[in-house]
Amino acid sequence: MKAALFAALAVVSAGFAAVWLAALARAAGGRQKPGWLDAGVGFVTNVFDTLGIGSFATTSAFFKLWALVPDEQIPGTLVVGHTPPSLLQAFIFIAVVQVDFATLVPMIASSAMGAWLGAGIVSRLPRIRIRFAMGAALMAAAMVMTLTQLQLIPGGGDSLGLSGASLAFAIMGNLVFGALMTLGIGLYAPCMILVSLLGMNPRAAFPIMMGSCAVLMSVGSVPFIRSERYSRKAALGLTVGGIPGVLLAAFVVKSLPLSAVRWLVVAVVIYTASMMLRSAVQERRAGPEVPAEA
Repeated sequence: MKAALFAALAVVSAGFAAVWLAALARAAGGRQKPGWLDAGVGFVTNVFDTLGIGSFATTSAFFKLWALVPDEQIPGTLVVGHTPPSLLQAFIFIAVVQVDFATLVPMIASSAMGAWLGAGIVSRLPRIRIRFAMGAALMAAAMVMTLTQLQLIPGGGDSLGLSGASLAFAIMGNLVFGALMTLGIGLYAPCMILVSLLGMNPRAAFPIMMGSCAVLMSVGSVPFIRSERYSRKAALGLTVGGIPGVLLAAFVVKSLPLSAVRWLVVAVVIYTASMMLRSAVQERRAGPEVPAEA
């Protein structure tokens, strides 16, 4: 069963690569090569991502801090650029962490369906709506991460899988998380909390999270690529820097103390959400909403 899942991931990887490479080839005349800053953001954020902290909030913060990507292109850039590193994470964690495949496979599939539905909507939203949606989603993520750090959310049980109503609930939850990921909110924290509340070992959440993100981002990136609602330069930087970041975190720095880093990420999430909401309010006060095409 593991071999079949690896084969499916290989097919998904090849499909994503074919779509993105074809789009890059068509836009070769206007393509810019990523710089050291773009690759550096990819490296740092994917180290965090592989450690289970997530990459969307920190990447959004870097994009806002250094004005690397226009706000309306951030969701697409996050999804497209972080897809190859996420695929690598999926192969690593599914190989080394035990989990019930009857739970893993349907949860991965449901997250992909949610991403497809979500990206089809988000890729057509005007900039001001994306700002409000991302700001609200990131604030929600900060609240969840804070509750986890304060140990106000149960730490989970010992089960490696789910069944019956619990499995059905987990599948529906992951579908929602997949859709929310296209708004810029990471799947890792809510997915880990969901499986913990349902009695699973939190460690078993890692292959679920990594596999879900790998598949849903491969699927969810297609509407952004086709509509060109992402920054090619920044997305390439996330991929180029992200792959060595994944390898470093997976094989070298597994034992890093994460509590202080997670508190830092909470602060980053709150800052990013505040800046996004502030930009949306300023745009609304400035005049009529700007159409997406503009």
